Amino acid sequence: MSKVTRVGIIGAGYIADWHADAIAATAGAELVCVVDPNTAAANAFGAARGVEVFGSVGEMLAAGACDAVHILTPPDSHFAVAQECLAGGLHLLVEKPVALSQAEVAALSATAKAKGVQLAAGHNFLGLPSYNRLKAKLATGELGRVCDAQINWCFPLAPLRAGPYGLWLMRDTRNLLLELGPHLFAFCQDLFGSPEILHLELSCPVALPDGRIRPQSWRILARAGGVDITFHIALTETYDDRSVTLRGSSAMARLDYANDTLVVAGSNASDLVLNPLRRALGQSWAYMREGGVNALRQLVSLNQRAPYGLSFAGMCDEIYGAIAENRALKARFSAESAEAVMGAIEAVLERLPAEAPRKTPRGTPKPTALVIGGTGFIGRALTRRLAEGGTHVRVLSRGRTGPFEDIADKVETVAVSLRDEAALCAAMQGIKEVYHLAKSDDKTWEAALENDVAVTERIARAAHAAGVSRLVYTGTIASYDMSDPAQSITEETGFGPDMAARNIYARSKAECERRLMALHRDKGLPVTIARPGIVLGAGGPLQHWGIGRWHGAGAVKIWGNGKNTLPFVLRDDVVEGLILMARTPAALGESFNLIGEPMLTARGYFAAIHDTLGAKILLSNGPIWAFYAADAVKFFLKTKVLRRKGLARPSYADWKSRAHLSPFDTRKPKRVLGWQPEADRAEFVRKAVTEAGLFGF
Repeated sequence: MSKVTRVGIIGAGYIADWHADAIAATAGAELVCVVDPNTAAANAFGAARGVEVFGSVGEMLAAGACDAVHILTPPDSHFAVAQECLAGGLHLLVEKPVALSQAEVAALSATAKAKGVQLAAGHNFLGLPSYNRLKAKLATGELGRVCDAQINWCFPLAPLRAGPYGLWLMRDTRNLLLELGPHLFAFCQDLFGSPEILHLELSCPVALPDGRIRPQSWRILARAGGVDITFHIALTETYDDRSVTLRGSSAMARLDYANDTLVVAGSNASDLVLNPLRRALGQSWAYMREGGVNALRQLVSLNQRAPYGLSFAGMCDEIYGAIAENRALKARFSAESAEAVMGAIEAVLERLPAEAPRKTPRGTPKPTALVIGGTGFIGRALTRRLAEGGTHVRVLSRGRTGPFEDIADKVETVAVSLRDEAALCAAMQGIKEVYHLAKSDDKTWEAALENDVAVTERIARAAHAAGVSRLVYTGTIASYDMSDPAQSITEETGFGPDMAARNIYARSKAECERRLMALHRDKGLPVTIARPGIVLGAGGPLQHWGIGRWHGAGAVKIWGNGKNTLPFVLRDDVVEGLILMARTPAALGESFNLIGEPMLTARGYFAAIHDTLGAKILLSNGPIWAFYAADAVKFFLKTKVLRRKGLARPSYADWKSRAHLSPFDTRKPKRVLGWQPEADRAEFVRKAVTEAGLFGF
């Protein structure tokens, strides 16, 4: 029996689950541990997967826990983490980009060879079954002589319009290509060899909140192996086209690597009458075959073999097969390939135009307001509005960077863990107003209690100990049962007696409110609670899940029939409401539903998008019973077949509430706070739609 390779994952972010599933499906590999200094993320991942948890690479190496690791940390840490793991004699799979320069990749490759271990590049899409078929057709000459190729990554990048702006990806224009370019150039390298870069064109600029400009469209012309190649990256709200198209003398092949489909349109020898019919029928049959195979595969695997997952599975099969057989990796996943890919990316980056130097305002902020979640959609606007009004702000963030460099004399960003109560207390010294806008995205109630409820209590205790004059907490209207059209909801309505039957997000927010109000009654915590509606405005997403289930930027299934008025509110109106809540004595201990004037139904909202922006989005009704039935089936399969624990049971009232059937009585914030949300429909549409940058251009 061949030896099983013990595998660890370094970095417990969202992509870790894809790697973990692929490892679990790979013969000869076993996931045994996870490493992440974020103890909450590491513990949650470790508990879900039943693996050992470490807080650092050093701890993992000292324990001798594994034979190989997948490095899934932010790209600017790849080189240092990889060097540490190579020194410990581990095989490596490093997510793309393997490092930030060709020289760094070459150094890692040399170390790996000296240590006698594998260094694999995370070029996952080259592990797809459809890509293997494309390469075989190219090798056998079925496409004829290929003269032209297009390699596309046309897929929306939401952080460019909605943040978070502190991500490594967002810090520099170069990082966009360093992050996405390896996908495209890995295809080119494996199919045709190293490209010669001929031209770079940038367009569709978008301005970040602090004034920095980022291009959303990259067109790169190159030549490799006698083939003219066009690379295209489009990051606006565009139709998903992640594809490789090869045009040959005998046929044209289109690989849709996001969906694992390969369609070949070839010549035929029929006469002029039948030729176009046979060509069209051939392509139709190819699309039906590819779509049918994918649908059947996902059905029988309970959606565990989706195209994206298959790409990781194919990559892991090759890597752990090479380790078990003590052979070299296929070139496409090798360190040599990663080195060549990085060389091509550097050649493109050399053509980037120089950015104008930025002037950072002089002066040291003297904060009297603290915003937790200040880099989010509402938090950014709140921070800027406070600064504009003369209030200096301290923003708590995971890192020390944020989208406020242009107002650095009024806003400071500090890195404080929300799990460190002493650090929170220190950050609140001299602070009068604390705005808690942070939230967690949890899959189980146990995780929500740790990551949302306990964090909120910790913030409240710190605020009370620091003597702040007001803590403003943002709950959600989702905690209400909004399933009854005959019920008008006010702040006195209550959430109902059976919150345990509700979805985790609604339940968690309601529990946070309950505990905050208990601290207000028992300890005198100076808290006020806001519950914003469906928030619209510049920086908000086009694909807003408060309205329906989206299928790309061009189609949405509305919750319900879309004919009832939705609780929309403008972002800037929410910001004004939050500030009034912090500064109005009568708001102490109260809660406020921040809902704008009745304006639009879901269908009216999409009609406004069509009328003002010229974009028609395909709408379809989403019967509540159908959503609930599908959710119930998924719950059964996940809990009974896949044996997953701690998932929330589907609730019919939850699904009805998504349609926002109950109207809101919005008089209280107007009466107590003097809050005046936008009342003019044309002005509301201008701010919510016309000038909101929904499509990114």
